[in-house]
Amino acid sequence: MITQLAQWKELEKEAQEAKRMSLRQEFAKDPNRYQTLSVSLDGEVILDFSRQLVTSRTMRLLYALAEARHLKEKIQQMFQGRKINVTENRAVLHVALRNLGDEAIEVDGQDVMPQVRAVLTQIENFARRIHQGEWRGVTGRLIRNIVAVGIGGSYLGPEFVAEANRAYAKPGMKLCFVANVDGADFVQKTEGLDPEETLFVIISKTFTTTETMMNAKTARDWMISRLRHHPEAVKKHFVAVSTNLAAVAEFGIDPANSFGFWDWVGGRFSVSSAVGGVPLSLYLGYENFHSLLAGEYLIDRHFLQAPFPKNIPVIMGLLGIWNNNFLGYNCRALLPYSQALWRFATHIQQLDMESNGKRVDVEGNPVPVTTGPIIFGEPGTNGQHSFYQLLHQGQVVPADFIGFIRPQYQVGKKSENSVDHHQELMANFFAQPDALAFGKTEEELRQEEVPEFLIPHKTFPGNRPSTLLLFPELTPKTTGMLLAIYEHRTAVEGFIWGIDSFDQWGVELGKVLAKNIRARMIDYNRDPTRKVAEFNPATNALLQIFLDGNRR
Repeated sequence: MITQLAQWKELEKEAQEAKRMSLRQEFAKDPNRYQTLSVSLDGEVILDFSRQLVTSRTMRLLYALAEARHLKEKIQQMFQGRKINVTENRAVLHVALRNLGDEAIEVDGQDVMPQVRAVLTQIENFARRIHQGEWRGVTGRLIRNIVAVGIGGSYLGPEFVAEANRAYAKPGMKLCFVANVDGADFVQKTEGLDPEETLFVIISKTFTTTETMMNAKTARDWMISRLRHHPEAVKKHFVAVSTNLAAVAEFGIDPANSFGFWDWVGGRFSVSSAVGGVPLSLYLGYENFHSLLAGEYLIDRHFLQAPFPKNIPVIMGLLGIWNNNFLGYNCRALLPYSQALWRFATHIQQLDMESNGKRVDVEGNPVPVTTGPIIFGEPGTNGQHSFYQLLHQGQVVPADFIGFIRPQYQVGKKSENSVDHHQELMANFFAQPDALAFGKTEEELRQEEVPEFLIPHKTFPGNRPSTLLLFPELTPKTTGMLLAIYEHRTAVEGFIWGIDSFDQWGVELGKVLAKNIRARMIDYNRDPTRKVAEFNPATNALLQIFLDGNRR
């Protein structure tokens, strides 16, 4: 059991010291604290964790815990195609999707890289045909609007990447995502779209996902009716990302226009597959999608090869364990100082919480510690005017700040007396971690002649841990780096806890219950006189009210 390890017990003792730590004092007594507690990856990204409640000794103990939990071997097993998703007996090989080297990656003795490269070539050729006008709609118009239909991992990651890189979009191309089965999502996303210039990308591995297929059928009806039942309406305006070619053909999509992926690609890790590759290559151009892969590959090699004290995902994962299990902080705030990353926290919510929200380990035994922190976030400076009050003077929530040296858009001008938009943004990026770490004391407030009755309200306790990631600029490549850092950080935490981060049985029970309720709704549609009595009393009562009201 993890809590019985000598390394765990040493960290428990260390945590008692950390709870008495003053970050003010630590910085004052150690002018080299930043140099000691930061990592730079060849100028591509800087990780500063000097404002975490750790010392060099703490980090040595965390690295020792990682050794005791065989972290290096588990990382290698993932890259080797071992079936580390034990409950589904599957390999976990999203790293193969962006393997730009010449090394083979095998599953069951077969090198998967030729298949991966074949799909990438298919995506590249398809994007070229769209952009060069070789593939057009049924009336001969150019395709300009891409509507990706999927849910969960089939849309959250691609949408985050698309929004992050809107500045790099192909001129005239638009991309939107329909995910929610709420009809409002489809209506609002397709409002104003010209069907003659629109292509739907239906993303579902099995082509049976309930929400996705309902939206896909609505999209098919929408397109057919608006193109006056043209016989090639579906053929020219729909493609699929799926492995179920029979279902794709039954839907009306030519199987030749289907892009495959594999069971060793988990949904929330699928951005680098055709799930992300098709819509992103159409929107950004294949060259920018390839740059995304290059950024991921850079971090993949770093994660696999760098020693733990220089390994960014490992350090971040271990700090997550430290904050969650030893200091008792079970939330994490993601605070990108870039409006383009406004969908980042939403994607990482699924990536982290679906992966690590587990109650048992890989052997089915209860995990004796808390897993999976609660993730939330918002771009700065918007978040500062929303929930930062709680971060500064309410609960302690470890925070990740993400910033960029250069902006995507140059707005405003610098002068001797003023800053431009990006400098103003980054002034806050640098200020907020210091405010969280060092706070403001009663003595400082009295020196500022703050009225005595306001002093308790204006005191900031500080000692609130944060990490800073600083990149040169937000590009497709750095987006890939950021994505891979958080994918691997999630895996590190799961490896330490000994859980299966790559299954998601927790989403199944609600689906089963919804299926039963859906069947009852169909029964009601046939015979409204029959009263609901199959479920618990609360559900029976409310479902009856819903059905009667919905009927009218």
